[in-house]
Amino acid sequence: MTEQADLLLIEIEEKMEKSLEGTINEYHTIRTGRAHPALLEGILVEYYGVDTPIKQISSITVPEGNQLYIKPYDKTVLKKLEYAIGTSQLGLTPQNDGVGIRLILPKLTEERRKELAKEVEKLQEKGKVSIRNIRREGNDQMKKISLPEDLEFKYINDVQELTDTYTVKVEEATKNKIEEIMAI
Repeated sequence: MTEQADLLLIEIEEKMEKSLEGTINEYHTIRTGRAHPALLEGILVEYYGVDTPIKQISSITVPEGNQLYIKPYDKTVLKKLEYAIGTSQLGLTPQNDGVGIRLILPKLTEERRKELAKEVEKLQEKGKVSIRNIRREGNDQMKKISLPEDLEFKYINDVQELTDTYTVKVEEATKNKIEEIMAI
């Protein structure tokens, strides 16, 4: 029975790690004034009738600290690529040079930095809720194993320690992202 509980504990930790990674990946999509290819994640381009992520149909480079250059492998998709970026929530105007698309990230105003910091805090809360949901599900599964009361208490305590650890990791990642946003 304890072997089953140990395996469950490992599974819970893996799920919490994935939740942390997912939260950090969402942070990458928030614009900080510095160009990063992850800004384009989540933007899909209609390519031969299929919505396709930009990184699968083009190369993305950072020629300067505040610029991205997107060069599609197939030039026939250039207009659709330009449209997808222009209508995305990035709020950037794509510049089509006939070969690729240049995105220039403007300097962030103090007000915009504060808005982005609030967005990061919302994502933080979403990440923490995800971790707490994993804890709740893990505790429920742990109780179904029918362990002796003292062992069940120990394992549930271990689940809580994992929850606390991953909550702190989310908070650290949030703090780092907010510092990055607020840096001028």
